[in-house]
Amino acid sequence: MDFVHFLSSHMLDPSMGGKRLYRNVVAQAVHAEALGYRGVGIPEHHLLNILLIPAPLQMAVKVAAHTRRIKLVTSVCQLPIRDMRIFAGEVVQAQALCDGRLMLGVGKGAFGFETARFNVPIEQTKPLFEEDLKLLEALLTQEEVSWNSERYSFAPLTIMPRPEDPIPLMVAVMNPIGIEAAAKSGYHVQTTPLGGNHQQLIDQVTAFTRGKAAAGRPLDTRLSLRRGMFLVENEAQKRTIAEKAWTYYQSFDNVFGGAGIVDKGIIRPLPRAQTLEELAGNLLLCGKDEMIDRIAVYSDLGIDEILTTSNFGQDEQMTLDMMSSFAEQVMPHFEKQKKAA
Repeated sequence: MDFVHFLSSHMLDPSMGGKRLYRNVVAQAVHAEALGYRGVGIPEHHLLNILLIPAPLQMAVKVAAHTRRIKLVTSVCQLPIRDMRIFAGEVVQAQALCDGRLMLGVGKGAFGFETARFNVPIEQTKPLFEEDLKLLEALLTQEEVSWNSERYSFAPLTIMPRPEDPIPLMVAVMNPIGIEAAAKSGYHVQTTPLGGNHQQLIDQVTAFTRGKAAAGRPLDTRLSLRRGMFLVENEAQKRTIAEKAWTYYQSFDNVFGGAGIVDKGIIRPLPRAQTLEELAGNLLLCGKDEMIDRIAVYSDLGIDEILTTSNFGQDEQMTLDMMSSFAEQVMPHFEKQKKAA
């Protein structure tokens, strides 16, 4: 099993400013490479103070300039708010500037507040995404592409420059039906059960396995699981991180299927039905032995990599120190397991 460090980029305190925010993001990426993580995940969100990277391809290029080997995974670029003819060229340029290390993760968008501000109601994003994905793949793989639909109508054109390295596509999807379809089509898949139970995760993994088998051809596709986790040193630190996570999810829940109340770019924290203790149990906030045991469940299910989401608004140095501890105490166990397999 591999590990990808998710570059959560929050401004829960707006006085932080963009310069400091993105210095921290780059520092985490550089640290992840030094520690042996396979890659870094780069989110995309707009007009909000959480997960705030409006230009993920630009960030991938920045990180590539400061690293040598680490994979750069967009997690994820929102297709329905873009024109694929422009975006395809940007992707090819980014892959060239990243020396072929880019994995293009794409999705339909998750925050209704956000997509609505771009005149794309969240209820309409699924069919838009499905068309965008087909068009994007055509533009990236075919020399000449023409299209005729309600949204796109154009004569044959060629995206320039042409890709020199393969551009792997990863689809972010939670619904098992969607996971199976994506896997059957040959895409890498990123998923998460969020607050769902273990059976939901089993259904997601089973759908990926079933779809991959149904493709009828050899596929080297991967299933990535995004999970909130933090390797804690003691109960006091566990409580501290749980409280930080609680505060973060007060904002997250507001825009992820919630009311979408935002004041001048700052998401208004709202009360949560889930208790602090329930949240701590849902996240992986634990010491070494429990962390290994819980991740081993994912490994046994056949999940290829974990996108570790570990920044809940705590001090930056605490995040870097945790990454070091995780790489030293947890990752070697799964590296030995992978070699043995």
